[in-house]
Amino acid sequence: MVLNKEQKSGVISKFRLHENDTGSPEVQIAILSERINYLTEHFKQHAKDHHSRRGLIKLVGMRRKLLEYLKKKEHKRYLNIRKELGLRR
Repeated sequence: MVLNKEQKSGVISKFRLHENDTGSPEVQIAILSERINYLTEHFKQHAKDHHSRRGLIKLVGMRRKLLEYLKKKEHKRYLNIRKELGLRR
């Protein structure tokens, strides 16, 4: 398990839009970014773990699609989440 319950709830509380928000694009992008960062560190020690690398590529694709959706629908929110997470484009 990459994120335990406390880490995930911390990410959700930081990026949520309202009290019961757990599925907004910002929250989903932040959770995916945490998982991507974890896997990136994992590959520094386990370079030949190709099965997990495939999962990483899928996560990056999912995050990219969510970012494109947010960019198309609400450009200010897109810029804000990109700035907070330190993502480049």
